[in-house]
Amino acid sequence: MFKRILTVAAGLFVAAVLLISRHSNALESSSQPANAPTYDVRILRDSWGVPHIFGKTDADVAYGLGYAHAEDDFATMQGALLAARGTLASVYGRKYAANDYMVHLLRVWDVVNSKYETDLSPEVRAICEAYAVGANEYARLHPKAAAPGVLPITGKDIVAGFVHKVPLFFGIDEALEELMGPERKREVSRKSSAQTLLWPSTAGVMTGSNGFAVAPSRSADGKTRLAVNSHQPWDGPVAWYEVHVHSEEGWDMTGGVFPGSPVVFLGHNRDLGWASTVNRPDLIDTYVLDINPDNQNEYRFDGEWRTLEARTAPIKVKLLGPISWTFKREVLWSVYGPVIRQPHGTYAIRFAGMGELRQVEQWYRMNKARTFEEWKNAMRIMAVQMFNFVYADREGNIYYLYNGLIPVRAEGYDWKEYLPGDTSETLWTEYLPLERLPQIENPASGFVISCNNSPFHTTVGPENPKPEDYSPTLGIETRMTNRALRALELFGADDSITAEEFYVYKYDMEYSPQSWVAEYVQKILAAPPSEDPVVREAVEVLRGWDLKTNAENTHAAIGALTIQPFYYAQFRETGPLDLMGRFSEVAHKLKKAHGRIDVPWSEVNRLRRGTIDLGLGGGPDVLRAIDGDEIIDGRVTANSGDCYIIMATWGSDGVTSQSIHQYGSATLNAESPHYADQSPLFAQCLMKPVWLDESEIRAHLEREYRPGEEMSK
Repeated sequence: MFKRILTVAAGLFVAAVLLISRHSNALESSSQPANAPTYDVRILRDSWGVPHIFGKTDADVAYGLGYAHAEDDFATMQGALLAARGTLASVYGRKYAANDYMVHLLRVWDVVNSKYETDLSPEVRAICEAYAVGANEYARLHPKAAAPGVLPITGKDIVAGFVHKVPLFFGIDEALEELMGPERKREVSRKSSAQTLLWPSTAGVMTGSNGFAVAPSRSADGKTRLAVNSHQPWDGPVAWYEVHVHSEEGWDMTGGVFPGSPVVFLGHNRDLGWASTVNRPDLIDTYVLDINPDNQNEYRFDGEWRTLEARTAPIKVKLLGPISWTFKREVLWSVYGPVIRQPHGTYAIRFAGMGELRQVEQWYRMNKARTFEEWKNAMRIMAVQMFNFVYADREGNIYYLYNGLIPVRAEGYDWKEYLPGDTSETLWTEYLPLERLPQIENPASGFVISCNNSPFHTTVGPENPKPEDYSPTLGIETRMTNRALRALELFGADDSITAEEFYVYKYDMEYSPQSWVAEYVQKILAAPPSEDPVVREAVEVLRGWDLKTNAENTHAAIGALTIQPFYYAQFRETGPLDLMGRFSEVAHKLKKAHGRIDVPWSEVNRLRRGTIDLGLGGGPDVLRAIDGDEIIDGRVTANSGDCYIIMATWGSDGVTSQSIHQYGSATLNAESPHYADQSPLFAQCLMKPVWLDESEIRAHLEREYRPGEEMSK
């Protein structure tokens, strides 16, 4: 039943465009509450179409952000909001019913409705509500844009988006999908005194992101540098959108947001900045409940029978045209959390951050921080359940944090397996405090890196966190990505890093000889000779590969395309794949499409967007990360990896930065000049300037307007 919901939802923008074209949903003024506050905001679009939003208050700015993002991508925004409401299937059809069931099962709206007024500060509620009003105003002025039932968008919708989306990043949908299979997938752990140190294969090679910070002590010019290099899908509800927000209340931040977000997730202000990368501590546990044979709604807990809390979730599914059908699904709850009843067992799920909705509060406080201590105080809210953070500031501080709401669990159980669900001993209620998480502050080495790798290898020297200081129950990964190996090789060998070298290292396109890719290449070269002449030709091409993925490389295609599915498989922990079978498949596809195996990599590795079709260097798990779809006509179309990138530098004159987006600011509007205007720069590993001062923005101004004014021009 369950699919990888983030991946499935990435196609929402297509469905939304089709749906919008079918509906002329004239909206009445009631889509905006009669007593809605008014906001004073100006939107300045620079020559790249990037919105710079100026307002007196933070709420003014949030209103402008909601409006500006809706201008460029309302369809994806509304899809994300429907997903958080649990009503996707009512608009987009049955393939999204799994998401809607999950929203009911995890009680997303119980959390939002019970804690919105009590757990969020008035300032954060104000920006969420203002953002919603901005999106509503766009929809009011563009009555064909909104799908039926979407409006009005509320502040609670915005907060629900955080409650719904963050657990997807650490795999809650995968855990649920595993339980929906035809049979039990794991053993039930029983308590034992034997334990291994850590989990070497927790998440395999992860698709994630990069972050680098270099302190003045390791910079050739004494400046502090930060690279913000997230790897996300290039389209859909978790695709980046670049903004700059500026209020007279001290909110002055540039960076990336997702559709439906009123705060910047990563980027920098004038004093500090941070990158985020995916980490994979163990944040989800599955329990097997002991059900009463005389009453299927009772389960044993600490020697007593308890009653499962039962509800019926109505899930409305669009069938054809105006026809829909509402089916009802049982949703259960136990002392551990949500429960799924299957023929092979009754299971409970417990995950980090259950009942938490302050993610938006924490990111807002990070946005507003002006000093290292203020930023760390924001992190001490500990509402964001995961993500590594790489931090730098104008004072020269650099910092790495393996962030997470990591449960403090009972020793003696194998927490990778299912747990007995009949004892309070397996019911964790506390998290590791921030001070005990793996972290490095201002190391003597002068740099930190994060590339979805083990936190025990984040710099060089003795200041790395030590594995023996962390319990195996935490599930901290120990595997190294190629990107981490290369970053440590590059930064670790250079004790005087220039601005140019910092840039070059970020765009490195090489696999380390110590990487898993080099190991796979050696396995192919060591295999018995094939009787297939195409495969033999491919082996000789591979033998000449220098493990680089630069655009002109004629040996990279056979290597990079062969390892691509193994990269994804290791991330998703799927079953073993046939290495030589894949190698043969790629060889034949290249030969058929190009008449040769040694085709230049950029002829195969493509960025396609509208009428643009550009060759790329880079590949899976290199620092210039480019991931693509399957091979079609001997080519792959890039769809994730390097996307929105920021390179920031702090010196005596303040902060300067560059950025690039794989497409442009018009993430959905193919008619806009900014639909793909950054793509040629992106393909060449070039970047554009970031403007923060209003005078600079006006020197590169495309247009200025207040929300709605553009309709009269």
